[in-house]
Amino acid sequence: MASKTKPSGEARRIRLLLVDDHPVVRGGLHMVAEIDPRLQIVGEAASIESALARIEELSPDVVLLDVRLADEDGLEICRLTKERHPSIRFLCLTSYADDELVLAALEVGADGYLLKQSDARCIAAAIHEVMSGRAVFDPLVGPVLAEGEVRLTDEERRLGSLAPGELRVLAEVARGRTDKEAANTLNLSVKTVRNCLDRVFLKLKVHTRTEAALIYAAARGR
Repeated sequence: MASKTKPSGEARRIRLLLVDDHPVVRGGLHMVAEIDPRLQIVGEAASIESALARIEELSPDVVLLDVRLADEDGLEICRLTKERHPSIRFLCLTSYADDELVLAALEVGADGYLLKQSDARCIAAAIHEVMSGRAVFDPLVGPVLAEGEVRLTDEERRLGSLAPGELRVLAEVARGRTDKEAANTLNLSVKTVRNCLDRVFLKLKVHTRTEAALIYAAARGR
């Protein structure tokens, strides 16, 4: 009898951190790892303070984040983490399709936004999508994004054309890092960073690192 296929080594599994102030919700999210052996839940947190500590301790690949934690703004975790560890992906899981929350999630660098009614298979698929550098948004927030687009600045709209991976590379460039330094920070090859920058320049319709960095700074400094 043929044996079931198992992931070849723990290092290949995507490490997940669950951040939600409801223990029942966190318990339910364990289903994503049960149905997909490529995923591994390495920890849980229920507050901003505990989440930031667990991120530093565990170095997860993806954080499944509730945008509202009791009386705290869960998106603050994403903002603070992206400043220090831009390669960590954030997939927001929330009960709210509120336009302000969706746009706020985009502004702090979230890689995806799903409603909690999504089933485990949908969430697992979304995790793989954001790990591949693609943004994932629940179909129900699509109209919210379309309506909110008119409130974005030109620079924000232009940044919106970038994939999450491209945005992370641009963020390093905007910090004044060289291609080699950006590659080391993001655990990429120098060639990958340069190819990514070529795509960024094309999408932003610029020709230099300085022009791209100025667009990033203008959008993020709003």
